[in-house]
Amino acid sequence: MRKEDCFYLGKIVSKYSFKGEVLVKIDTDEPELYDNMESVFVALRNNLVPFFIRKCRLHKSALLRIDFEDVTSEDDADKIIGSELYLPLSFLPKLTGNKFYFHEVIGFTVIDEAHGNIGNIQSVNDTTSQALFEILKGDKELLIPINDDIITRVDRENKTIHVRTPEGLVDLYLS
Repeated sequence: MRKEDCFYLGKIVSKYSFKGEVLVKIDTDEPELYDNMESVFVALRNNLVPFFIRKCRLHKSALLRIDFEDVTSEDDADKIIGSELYLPLSFLPKLTGNKFYFHEVIGFTVIDEAHGNIGNIQSVNDTTSQALFEILKGDKELLIPINDDIITRVDRENKTIHVRTPEGLVDLYLS
């Protein structure tokens, strides 16, 4: 399995018991979707390795307590602490309406209410406090904030996102 075919689920942050159980901080708004998994991919030395799960349950808010089949001691657990967990993209729940996963809108055309076609989404920058569409129009790059006030419609069938950008934002990039 390749990382490009998967999504990041979380990171093993600590041991839970002397029997090898670990705690995973998961990156999701709905942790209950992942409390009954049978397996995950663990990133080890630039490879995704399948790990089968004996028992998996929610622990406090955004933590999963996982008992892996082949991790049976503290030493075994120590070897995977800090590792990232991944699941295949097919495991993501389907989103509808104006909700979307960042990876799914790469390549979509962005249609602004006032300016029409303002380019195609090249990537999403989520390292800032406000996630941004990185849009390419010819040789110009536009950065458009991703929020409910700006996005008016997501059209998956036609691979377009309709936006209402603040006055002057698009002009800043295209003029």
